[in-house]
Amino acid sequence: MTQAKTLTAAELRRANDYIATRPHAARNRAMLLTTHLAGLRVGEVALLSWSDAVDANGLVREEIRLNADQTKGRHPRTVYVSPKLRKELQIYVNSIPARAPEAAFFYTQKHPRRGFTPNTLTQLFFNLYRGAGIKGASSHSGRRTFATSLSSKGASIRVLMKLMGHRNISTTIGYVDASDDMLRRAVELA
Repeated sequence: MTQAKTLTAAELRRANDYIATRPHAARNRAMLLTTHLAGLRVGEVALLSWSDAVDANGLVREEIRLNADQTKGRHPRTVYVSPKLRKELQIYVNSIPARAPEAAFFYTQKHPRRGFTPNTLTQLFFNLYRGAGIKGASSHSGRRTFATSLSSKGASIRVLMKLMGHRNISTTIGYVDASDDMLRRAVELA
């Protein structure tokens, strides 16, 4: 099985431009950027509840605590929400009525309280990328792009491992692509 494509900044813009033309644009943009800017797995995005992401004042949290039932490895972890992602998530939160604390953070028309299943969200991401004309992208592209982007900006592999929720560095290493920009900068060090 081939690895999911790591997106360039231009491709991510193209995906977001496409999303802007589709129904539920604020929700879909927020979900996609949660994978790209926080490195969440599609299943983790699908399982977020309103109270996981939003405080009692209706503001997006700076940290999201995932419990063991929400993670692949069944190990709880803290997700740090960057100011850029908080802004995007707040736009989404402000675009919909407040939800019950236990309701899904990302609603669906069919199951507004339960939200997406990981499989339906995987299909949605696949269709969004395909609609934007980005070949090889999948629901895992956001995670790979997140890891590669942080690595190219100098984040250590141990920091990436923690942010990704991995227990083994060798797993994290597989997420980092050597982009052309990273290769150019490396050669300049010689």
